[in-house]
Amino acid sequence: MTATAPREGELWSRCAGCASLLYRKRLRRNLDVCPECGEHARLAAPERLRQLVDPDSFTPLPDRAAEVDPIDFVDVLSYPHRLSAARAGTGLAEAVVCGTATIGRHPCALAVMDFRFLGGSLGAAVGELITRAAERALADAVPLVLVTASGGARMQEGALSLMQMATVSQAIAALREAGLLTVSVLTDPTYGGVAASFATNTDVVLAESGARMGFAGPRVIRQVTGRELPEGFQTAAFLLRHGQVDMVVPRHALRGRLVALLAAARAGRRPTSRPAVPRQEPAPAARPAAVGSPPADAAPADAWETVRLARHPGRPTTLDYLDTAFEGFVELHGDRLAGDCPAVVGGLARLDGRHLMVIGHQKGHTTGELVARNFGMASPAGHRKALRLMRLAARLGLPVVTLVDTPGADPGVRAEEQGQAAAIAENILSLSMLPTPVVAVITGEGGSGGALALAVADRVLMLQHAVYSVISPEGCAAILWPDRGAAPQAARALRLTGPDLCRLGVVDDLVPEPVPAAHHDPEAAARALREAVLAHLLPLLDVPPATLVRRRRQRFRRFGAARAGARAGAR
Repeated sequence: MTATAPREGELWSRCAGCASLLYRKRLRRNLDVCPECGEHARLAAPERLRQLVDPDSFTPLPDRAAEVDPIDFVDVLSYPHRLSAARAGTGLAEAVVCGTATIGRHPCALAVMDFRFLGGSLGAAVGELITRAAERALADAVPLVLVTASGGARMQEGALSLMQMATVSQAIAALREAGLLTVSVLTDPTYGGVAASFATNTDVVLAESGARMGFAGPRVIRQVTGRELPEGFQTAAFLLRHGQVDMVVPRHALRGRLVALLAAARAGRRPTSRPAVPRQEPAPAARPAAVGSPPADAAPADAWETVRLARHPGRPTTLDYLDTAFEGFVELHGDRLAGDCPAVVGGLARLDGRHLMVIGHQKGHTTGELVARNFGMASPAGHRKALRLMRLAARLGLPVVTLVDTPGADPGVRAEEQGQAAAIAENILSLSMLPTPVVAVITGEGGSGGALALAVADRVLMLQHAVYSVISPEGCAAILWPDRGAAPQAARALRLTGPDLCRLGVVDDLVPEPVPAAHHDPEAAARALREAVLAHLLPLLDVPPATLVRRRRQRFRRFGAARAGARAGAR
């Protein structure tokens, strides 16, 4: 367990690594690193800035993200109560501090996360602030430095917190296109949606000594796999050994490494013209007419009943839809690097005579099929296969249709060794840049970053009895409620159903299912899916690629806190 830096006024501190009693002033002089064993204590964002940037050079961003409570979330405490307690306890407005500074006299924009504030969780306000820091870097033509410390996405904001992974990633993509350096410094801990997006899709990834990073946390992996974890699992040394970071740097050397990186980036760019900042236009209002409203008598009793229907083993799978809603499917295999993940299927197909690429999660109906397909939970090889097929589609000028049905990405030890977080992050980043139409359909479960890796799209559709969420109801209940028996209550609090997500703007249209659900009449469900995809895909085919990409980014940019706050206020 990593120690926390001592509080102001304390004279002594006990090291969590070796239990040595340390004089506070000596510990501060050593940058809160234990001089006996080298344990790196966690730092608050203000202290991190003092250690990294030139004295008196930091200027915070002038604007503060709006306060939001987009889904009126309540567990044993209300979300606003938790926010107020976090502000009082940290003295910060949110879980990130953003601004501009110089490091070794090299200008840059920075976003420094603070784990003390609700576990450094990624919500709409945090996503908005980091995105503004990236946009400031683009406007000033300077590098962006991210210092991450987070447990993942903020459950209390439901799917809107999941959207921040795409929002920030596309801001990183704009910097990549402009030739501006992006650097992330992983500190302890960096997990979940932050690890699977901007923490790992920068140009250079540094890990501070003692940092831990992964998509799934050790406790989750133990619970899911029943396996003991290897020695040093997910530590900085583990990440370096498995090729997931560029270097591991002790705290006293971090500033020097950043100075060297920023100096190289500055030398490589001069002289140069300032890149244009893309205009933030509202997303186009024109939308195809809804393909049909779900019948009122087919509505389930509540959100938990929808979860049960979304998970029904008889529910049509991606291969079922490829056999019924599409024609001429030719499956393509492999990620061209390590393997062929059976949880993701994809290839060329036709829809109403039009050629396209279809990619989706594959579960199965029987126990044997589910086990063979890893219950639709993609490995890094699955995400890389999907990305390879998306890029192939773009080169061939073909549109992409994705069918999302997964409880989440594979949380296993091997997946972590192979870079699960980085694989998801690269998909999200690349989809924000893909110059071809993309339509995503949530057909069953849309679970966390594993779902978003196939759902950064121009249009996002959702079957009537599907669900889409930042975390499973069981996982949310286990963390925020006294017991897992509160899963039905958590399902309602998460606002994970289609009508909820349409109101939040996460989903564009609902696809009606036959009564009472898709598994009772798979052919009718396939016809409805086919009609919905065509209705939303056809208007996109004549849109120039550059316009497609710009509008896709505008779609996800609107999930920032100011926009979420406006939606919340309109209810």
